[in-house]
Amino acid sequence: MSEFILEIGTEEMPARFVPRLGEELVELFERLLAEARIDHAGVRAFATPRRLVAHVSGLGLTQRLEEEIVSGPPVRIAYADGKLTKAGEGFAKTQGVAEADLFVQQTPKGEYLAAKKRVGGGRTLDILPALCLTALKGLNFPKRMKWGSLDFLFGRPLRWVLALLDADVVPLEIAGLASGRVTHGHRVLGPGPWAVDSAVDYFDTIRDKGNVVLDARERLDLVRAEGDRIAAGVGGSVVWDEALLLEVANLVEFPRPILGEFARLYLELPAQVLLTSMQSHQKSFGITGADGSLLPYFLTTLNIEPLNMALVKKGWERVLKARLEDARFFWEADLATDMDEWLVKLDSVVFLGPLGSMGDKSRRLEKLCARLAEAVAAPAAPVADMARAGRLAKADLMSELVYEFDSLQGVIGGIYARKKGEGELVGQAIAEQYLPAGPDSPVPATLTGALLAIADKADTMAGCFGLGMIPTGTADPYALRRAALGISRIIMEHGLRLKLDEVLGWAQAGYDNVKWKLSPADAQAKMLDFFGQRLRALFASGPDGSVRTDSRVADAALGVGFNDIRTLKMRFDALTTFSRQADFEQAVLTFKRAANIIRKQGGEAGVALSADVDMARLEMEQERVLAESLRASAGRFEELWAADDFAGLFAMLGELRPAVDAFFDNVMVMAEDADLRQNRLNILYTLVERLGRLADFGALQV
Repeated sequence: MSEFILEIGTEEMPARFVPRLGEELVELFERLLAEARIDHAGVRAFATPRRLVAHVSGLGLTQRLEEEIVSGPPVRIAYADGKLTKAGEGFAKTQGVAEADLFVQQTPKGEYLAAKKRVGGGRTLDILPALCLTALKGLNFPKRMKWGSLDFLFGRPLRWVLALLDADVVPLEIAGLASGRVTHGHRVLGPGPWAVDSAVDYFDTIRDKGNVVLDARERLDLVRAEGDRIAAGVGGSVVWDEALLLEVANLVEFPRPILGEFARLYLELPAQVLLTSMQSHQKSFGITGADGSLLPYFLTTLNIEPLNMALVKKGWERVLKARLEDARFFWEADLATDMDEWLVKLDSVVFLGPLGSMGDKSRRLEKLCARLAEAVAAPAAPVADMARAGRLAKADLMSELVYEFDSLQGVIGGIYARKKGEGELVGQAIAEQYLPAGPDSPVPATLTGALLAIADKADTMAGCFGLGMIPTGTADPYALRRAALGISRIIMEHGLRLKLDEVLGWAQAGYDNVKWKLSPADAQAKMLDFFGQRLRALFASGPDGSVRTDSRVADAALGVGFNDIRTLKMRFDALTTFSRQADFEQAVLTFKRAANIIRKQGGEAGVALSADVDMARLEMEQERVLAESLRASAGRFEELWAADDFAGLFAMLGELRPAVDAFFDNVMVMAEDADLRQNRLNILYTLVERLGRLADFGALQV
């Protein structure tokens, strides 16, 4: 079996482009090789800032020979008077078969002319050029570039193409470049050019002569292992940020971690400021001691093996020092400023067009936070502290430090609030107000932080929806989808007893003198519908973001209401567990049948039904058993509901089901006697009323 190697050399690509490219190459080559009927033992792909590499091992040199049946025109069109028509002759000619080799194929749509033909057998060397071009054109980039007069688009301009099937060059041309057997290594440590005799020699050449570490995972592991070793040498450990570590691994082809130092006086700055300076601006990592506090060191990763390591180290330290010196200056200036001065300045900062200033927003948050604190009535979130947290929430936007490090807004505000005597609850709430920042981000850890985060997001949503700024398609400039999911997650994870319509109503009431495009009632209705869509997407997706195999459970849980998001989550979890029972499908049919009868004979027929059942009118044993079971379990049902024991409530449905099945098997609900019919419908109404508090069984269509 043979080996194939394809290497595309590029100008340096941004690190964010790199991680997905290798995965895409594997997917594309596996699919294209399968479609081309070319056997292989496996596809691997690698991506660095300067190259994309696809490697196919155990590659067959010819296509598989296969026999396939090709359908042609219907027999009534293909033949006339026992002879082939022009349509039939055209089919035979197109397929390259003689008339004697044609046959009639029976299909669900009738009889069709068909032919057996052998496909495949072509040389892999002849097929690979077009296959490679298709794969490369199928790659996705966040942004594509066009260079020179070429029409070809790619993530970055191409510089060379190597394509070898064993020792043979695979002839292809892309972006004006012809393929060959020459590669280029690390730009400094092994630039080349290097001739590769055969595909099997490529990896040795690129590693030993080119000094390139192809595998991104290997680069990442090298940075981590060497970083841990270096940090241990100064009695510390690296503050690894996984996203940054992945970025660093895709910025280099030859990772060389080194340790830098900075003056201890900068340790007076908050740790978040130091880490942001290192990570965001220098792509470097902090070092902590045994007590968890930062040490005056940082770890950075070079892409070279310098001749004068001390000189390179000094350069990195000089750049970081400038950053830290600026941060120190801003820090000291901010500490000397009263927070009330920042509050005054907020009135000159526009929040969002007609919605007023950030000062207006902070005053709205002050009232809304106090209202939320009253609603939850928890000692951990005093009304006075919550009101103060809302008022100061946006004050740090006027600080010098946030102006320089905008990613630290909120975090810095919390630090300043503590420094200026506002108290721990206020400071923690301000620090957590922007959480969760995304689907994988944690919600605020404290109740005060949770309530401020809800208030901030609800205020923005109320304003935007009132102005008709509702997300459409993929456009969501004000991150309203994230806000809705954030509010939902906070309520669920903190178990807050808040009604969604009340929270949104309070947020709307905070606005004064705004010319709305939608009435408050219409805006709230659209917000509630928006929340319903977000909640369905949240519940109908698996832990990895994929769509659940049974999204009916999400529809059923949402179908009976989601105004109480806390209860919704508990109902959904219990229903999910219930749906995994062996007899779930049959139980759904039983309860859905009851719901359908009540819908048709009650609501649609205009018949007033109730839970009042006249036990004296019960004629059959099965209806007496069901009515008595419902009556006897009513108190227990309410106790379980009050205790939020939804698992117990669904278990009760399981206990009732035999009686319901027996009722349907033996009792004629639509009896001729009107009073008897009404009484039996009332029995089912009692059952359905309970079902309707737990789930919409009609959505669980089987």
